[in-house]
This record gives sequence, C-alpha cells and structure tokens, in this order.
Amino acid sequence: MGALTTYLMMVGAWSIVLMGSWINGSDALKEEAAGTVYVGGKVLCQDCTQGWNEWIHGAKPIKGCMVSITCMDGGRVAYYGSDETDEGEAFEMSLKKSINGKPLDLKKCSVRLVSSPDPVCNIPTDFAGGRSGVWLRRPTVVYRDLIKHVLGPFYYTTPMCEEPDTNQGFR
Repeated sequence: MGALTTYLMMVGAWSIVLMGSWINGSDALKEEAAGTVYVGGKVLCQDCTQGWNEWIHGAKPIKGCMVSITCMDGGRVAYYGSDETDEGEAFEMSLKKSINGKPLDLKKCSVRLVSSPDPVCNIPTDFAGGRSGVWLRRPTVVYRDLIKHVLGPFYYTTPMCEEPDTNQGFR
C-alpha cells in the first residue's frame, strides 16, 4: 500500500472514533437531554404597506424580541420562561420535563410574543398564534432523547397595519 492510502485509512479510522464519541456523548449530557424539551422559532416584521410579494416574502428579522413560554398546572403557573431573538431572528428555550419532581404537562404550555424593541414594527399579530399563544401539541423533532417544538414564524407589524378590534360591543 502506498503512503497516501495508509494516510487516508488512518484519517477515516479517526473520523469514525471521533464521530462515535460525539454521538454517544457523556452520560451527564445524555441525562440532561433526556429531561429537557426544546422550543424554538423565528420572529419577523411584516409590513403591509409593501406590495403583496414583498409583504409575503419580504419579512425582516427583528433582533431582541421577547418570546415567553407559560406552563399551567390546574389554575396556577407551573413554569414561566422567556428568551430574546438573536441576530438571525430566532429564539430557543429549554425547559425540564419535570418541575420539583412533578412531571410537566407540555400540552398545557403556551408560547407567545411579549415585546418588540423595534420602534416601528411593534404590534403583535396572530399569524401562527403569536399574539394569543400557541399550545405545544406535537413535537417537530423526536429523535432518541431529543424533543423539539419548532413554532412560527411569529410576526409583528406596524401600527398602520393593525386591524381594529371589532369584537367589542357598545354599551
């Protein structure tokens, strides 16, 4: 065998060893992943003053939007957490499957928009349930011990685009 063939075989063998250790991970990491659920998504600004094509496809990311998750247990809050969007308009939160030894019912967890730092694009919309909240139902990813819910995207819009609430009755 030539030197190149021997070198390639050694690199291949080391790659398999390294990938195996990366996939298997440490026991502490496995235990953490087994007890954790991840929730993520995106937050964008949608401007209705643009043409239809720009309105649909031209949503801009908003850095620093606050998104929260609230999990209920009966009539009380069992868990509350929040995260801000990063430069890529994404948020990602993690929560334990049990709180104080009691299992968390993920179907009673709701994710919603809280606030936008943008001075113009700061009206939450209910596209994808961002304003009223989205209940966690079916996870998007379930792989071994990984459970992840990918939501949204959620949208904010400008005050000019806000629809008036016509559901309130007159007295």
